[in-house]
Amino acid sequence: MALLVKTFVRSSHSLEQGNLIRLCMRNVQTSSSLQMDQKWRQRQGLTANPNVYGPLTNLPDYSYKDGRPTPIGVRHKTRIEKQREYAAKILQLTDEVDFAVKRHEQLQKDEEERKQQILDRKLREKGNLLTANIVKDSTVESK
Repeated sequence: MALLVKTFVRSSHSLEQGNLIRLCMRNVQTSSSLQMDQKWRQRQGLTANPNVYGPLTNLPDYSYKDGRPTPIGVRHKTRIEKQREYAAKILQLTDEVDFAVKRHEQLQKDEEERKQQILDRKLREKGNLLTANIVKDSTVESK
């Protein structure tokens, strides 16, 4: 095959390298996972890759008759570590979201208080009305 490709390249300089590879690889299948019916797996509620989880992946390869636990395999250990990393990341992100929600509530509360203080400062009686109320209050207190 390599000799055929070399001969073909020597004889035809008009084809680019990429086109030649595509021409040769046109009918070659590169993965067996492409053969699986993904729509059927999706309708059944299964994952796209059947080797992600399941008894063949999660359970030990053998067991002892006396009931001793079997040692954890290397890949099973890496899956457990990956799940722990996911759990730690989920907890971290959840804490960050909780903090952001509390901070947002506090900022809105502070903003409302600031607006209320501005309104309280703006809405004051001025001039004659202020002195009239002070005189009225003093006459009520003296009686």
